[in-house]
Amino acid sequence: MISPLSIKKQEFNNSFRGFDKEEVEAFLEKLADDFEELQQENESIKRQLDDANLRLSEFARIEKSLQDTLLKAQESSTKAIESTKKQTSLMIKEAEIKAAQIIEKAKNYAEEIRNSVINLREEKDLIIAKLKAIVNSQARLLDMRVADAGEEIVSAREIENPNRLNIDIDKIVDHLQ
Repeated sequence: MISPLSIKKQEFNNSFRGFDKEEVEAFLEKLADDFEELQQENESIKRQLDDANLRLSEFARIEKSLQDTLLKAQESSTKAIESTKKQTSLMIKEAEIKAAQIIEKAKNYAEEIRNSVINLREEKDLIIAKLKAIVNSQARLLDMRVADAGEEIVSAREIENPNRLNIDIDKIVDHLQ
């Protein structure tokens, strides 16, 4: 292949009228062939470069699309994780609130039971005190009747234990109801 330098340095033999015509024509023919070959190569390289540029721009577009898709996937994943964390946090807070409510209800119920027990004890003590008062008043009434009667017959049992009165408390409680 001819280079620009070889074209510049090419020397032609002189014939009596100037350069050798055949040699010049042969050189020009070779130069034209090489130049045509270079032009074809250049066109082929240009087409390859254009194809490569098209493929490069297509690859760049695909790369950008992949980057955008990856970015969206990362954002979506991040949002999903954040949403899941928020939902989990809300569920935990709701569970804590429900647990606190259950504990509060249990405390209130225990307090109600405690108050009921105290009220029942007070009512029991009051009923016992009333029964004792009734029994005592009935015993005094009996004692007064016995003292007034004076001549009544004392049974053998009362003679053995003169301080003991024969009082049926169950009968008295039945009458109170």
